[in-house]
Amino acid sequence: MHKEKYSTTNDVFTDIVIGMSDGLTVPFALAAGLSGAVAANSIIITAVSIVIAGGAIVMGVGGYFAAKPVRTDIEGEKIAAHEKEETKEFLANIGLSEEMQRKATEEIDKDNKLWADLIKNYELAPDKPDPARATKSALNIGLSYAIGGLVPLSPYFFADAPIDGLKISAAATLLCLFIFGFFKSKITGVNPWQGALRVTLISALAAGGAFGVAKLFEV
Repeated sequence: MHKEKYSTTNDVFTDIVIGMSDGLTVPFALAAGLSGAVAANSIIITAVSIVIAGGAIVMGVGGYFAAKPVRTDIEGEKIAAHEKEETKEFLANIGLSEEMQRKATEEIDKDNKLWADLIKNYELAPDKPDPARATKSALNIGLSYAIGGLVPLSPYFFADAPIDGLKISAAATLLCLFIFGFFKSKITGVNPWQGALRVTLISALAAGGAFGVAKLFEV
């Protein structure tokens, strides 16, 4: 019988990609805007650090509630795609042809009680949700967001002036955004190359716009 051996690994990977890609975006735009408005790196470091801390908490809480298992009645649900495959595999193991497997699975999907009986009698139920999954997801996403935020922020610790920090920050952040945008798009079912390019361009425009507005109103 097919088992989803890598579901936990996939969940962690998904959390990291989501947290990291979002953590790169907002701090980068804020740092870029402040680079056009202030002359001290210390101001940028303080402001962006506060945003990173707040964002990590918000993202973590969101991840917690998104991953928290919901109680449902199996008889009131339709068969999920991976459960259909498991059912077809079971039917294949008892000697049914591929056409009969398809028809039988479709009939079972129409009758929720029949599906519940099949689960009970042949142990086809999907893995039980990890009760600690929500907490783990919150930590994974929150920490990944914080780590992602350090990418656009860290150059300002070493640069002589905000504009110098921005140059290094932009290069590092846009590269990371492209990479994580690629994987995030794969997870969400979007064309990975288009998704990566879109995320990178949007972030670049946001940072450029923030910098431009700051310079426009610079005193």
